[in-house]
Amino acid sequence: MTQEKHEDYMTRRLEQAEQQPDVIKNPRHYEQYEFEPVSFIMKNELSFWMGNVIKYVMRAGTKDDTDEVQDLKKAIRYIEMRINQLEGREPNE
Repeated sequence: MTQEKHEDYMTRRLEQAEQQPDVIKNPRHYEQYEFEPVSFIMKNELSFWMGNVIKYVMRAGTKDDTDEVQDLKKAIRYIEMRINQLEGREPNE
């Protein structure tokens, strides 16, 4: 059994990494849409709370480590915080 040279090992690992999907630039839970929510949010200069509502609703039930109910509750929470703010209360009340 021969020991793999470091250069060969690094080349092989780089090739393997290039074959893996880029979860930072192209998350799988947004692949079903023509464009990612962040593109819509930024292009339309939406506020933080509104952008998060859109993000959580669009990915509800599609992300591996969360369920649909959890994402929808997160969207509701941002809406509740905005209502608090509009009614003169602290957002987290």
